[in-house]
Amino acid sequence: MKIPIYMDYHATTPLDPRALEAMMPYLREEFGNAASKSHAFGWRAEEAVEEARARVARLIGASPKEIVWTSGATESDNLAVKGAARFHQSKGRHLVTCKTEHKAVLDSMHALEKEGFEVTFLDVAPDGRLDPEAVRRALRPDTVLVSVMHANNEVGAVHPVEEIGAITRAAGVLFHCDAVQGVGRIPFDVEKANADLVSLSAHKMYGPKGVGALYVRRKPRARLVPLIDGGGHERGLRSGTLNVPGIVGMGVAAELAMAEMAAEGERVLALRERLRLGIQAGLDLVTVNGSLEHRLPGNLNLSFAYVEGEALMMALKDVAVSSGSACTSASLEPSYVLRAMGVGDDLAHGSLRFGLGRFTTEEEVEHVVRLVVEKVRKLRDMSPLYERAREGADIHQVERVSPR
Repeated sequence: MKIPIYMDYHATTPLDPRALEAMMPYLREEFGNAASKSHAFGWRAEEAVEEARARVARLIGASPKEIVWTSGATESDNLAVKGAARFHQSKGRHLVTCKTEHKAVLDSMHALEKEGFEVTFLDVAPDGRLDPEAVRRALRPDTVLVSVMHANNEVGAVHPVEEIGAITRAAGVLFHCDAVQGVGRIPFDVEKANADLVSLSAHKMYGPKGVGALYVRRKPRARLVPLIDGGGHERGLRSGTLNVPGIVGMGVAAELAMAEMAAEGERVLALRERLRLGIQAGLDLVTVNGSLEHRLPGNLNLSFAYVEGEALMMALKDVAVSSGSACTSASLEPSYVLRAMGVGDDLAHGSLRFGLGRFTTEEEVEHVVRLVVEKVRKLRDMSPLYERAREGADIHQVERVSPR
């Protein structure tokens, strides 16, 4: 067993060696620009890009012509949300999203508010899922876009996107789905979801960092205003020289996900449950955040009462975990996702996100169970609040005292 142990698969996944092997020729001898149409170097690069495009399309049930390459999920989210809103603003300037969306979507929405758009931010249930009826009630005659993620990056809750997509399609409203965490881990089909725009990222499914894609439906056509102007690459939607090695790696990662997703999902779910049950057997006052029924197989988000998450992370220095999203980890504020689910600040501050994946082993899980139980007990030994709670005191009546 290698130390440190990696359990932060929602922040990024290791690059699968098979994807790396496929990328290597395009980092060395096959260095052509895919937009170079006058010689063999460019032709071979273009052929590799189109093969990868077809592989990514197959993973989500799309046509290759509907896949637009980007630099990653953040760019895809920005292009989808801002591009759709700006193109359709003559029809309406109302947008709908969810309070637990990724910051790339939320901040894009806030940027559009400054341009005069109105955004409805929907609440989620305590299990982290969005009620499709809340989407239906939020729609107005001037609504042009609904953006709801497939699976949440912090608590792993899987939204009922097929029901949401059916509602938006019937209303004639564009549906954008940030499917970054779900695609490659659980099945996702653009037709079943009635999605018009779908954001994807390579490094969340064992591909390289710095490359992603946006699905843009052709029938009925989703129209966008591009964010980047230039040579008119990607049918004018995303100008810029393509990252050929990264695209090749993403294509292989997509193909591997199609072939191995079912078996891998079962194995990872078993490991996650082993981790959850082991920790809960050794500790009291541990809460699972998010739905267990509708959840990514490798996600486990736990709140440990009377323990500060940052202190626990420091105690678990040989285990790579997160106290929230990797994109907001510099903030000392409690997770906005947990707060939107109704989790109190104390428990939100005491939460950790464990992410298990393709290369996680049983030995690692057992080691982490022992380590978490040991470290939480030590931290609680220093907490007068925990002692008072065990004695039956009402914690809300106990004055908070910092441990000496």
